[in-house]
Amino acid sequence: MTTTDTALVVIDLQKESGFGLFGMDAVVRNTRRTIAACRAAGIPVIYTRQINRHDGVGLSLDEPRHASGEPQFYADNRDSIDILDEVAPEDGDIVIDKYRWSAFFDTSLDLMLKSLGVKHLIIGGVVTDGCLMTSVFDAYFRDYRLQLVHDMCTASNEGAHMAALTIMANWVYALEVLDTDNAIARVGGGDYTAWQASEADALPFEPETLRETFGKLVAPSS
Repeated sequence: MTTTDTALVVIDLQKESGFGLFGMDAVVRNTRRTIAACRAAGIPVIYTRQINRHDGVGLSLDEPRHASGEPQFYADNRDSIDILDEVAPEDGDIVIDKYRWSAFFDTSLDLMLKSLGVKHLIIGGVVTDGCLMTSVFDAYFRDYRLQLVHDMCTASNEGAHMAALTIMANWVYALEVLDTDNAIARVGGGDYTAWQASEADALPFEPETLRETFGKLVAPSS
């Protein structure tokens, strides 16, 4: 990875509070640190926002709605669609609005990345088993190499978070999984530790073994 062909993509760190996400405070802190390191290294920072029209036009099939018909989540007439103040975009950052989970589906993200000459993505955000995971798969299908910062991610429950990260690690071969400290070290050109698959389905798991398997993924040096 070189800083000249790399971008940071932050998935959906918005003010939406219609559902609980565990460990969100730590995710925000880690994202803020990673953003600062990328800006210092001259790496572009790209944000995505999930948006639903308040009148329901274009809403995903059977997406939850209030009794009024308004979408329960990310309605465009509420300030919950805005990026969290703690990690707010600055002048020159790119914000991509999307109407489906993946950051690449019917958006300009791929165009922006290609215009910037980007080949490597540092990525994190929410939710791990939804918008983040679909974005990671779609980035891989478009031949981007990825560094997934696992402590910049969270979901509505720990099991979904662990399963999603493990599934991505098993099948996205051009993926490194690392924590914020190692991501910052890598951005700065220093030594770092990351997990990367050496074969297909490298981290098989059963319900009873998921936590043990997940530990191998997020602590590769132990």
